[in-house]
Amino acid sequence: MIDSIDTRGLKCPLPVLKARKRLKSLEDGARLELVADDPAAVIDVPHFCTEQGHRLESQSQEDGVLTFVIQKGSAD
Repeated sequence: MIDSIDTRGLKCPLPVLKARKRLKSLEDGARLELVADDPAAVIDVPHFCTEQGHRLESQSQEDGVLTFVIQKGSAD
């Protein structure tokens, strides 16, 4: 099962902050799908994953909607 969070309509840094909060409640190795429409998320989410020790499993964009799948690392 994968947890999901929809941050469409929110601007930087809110999508990353909401992802951080949700990931804290998940166990290591759990996966989170983050949906966003803020163009800055293309930069912010991969940077967040690198800095926090999470793995960005996938990233896609369709019609201005960005979808990221993040696997929680043990650094959180």
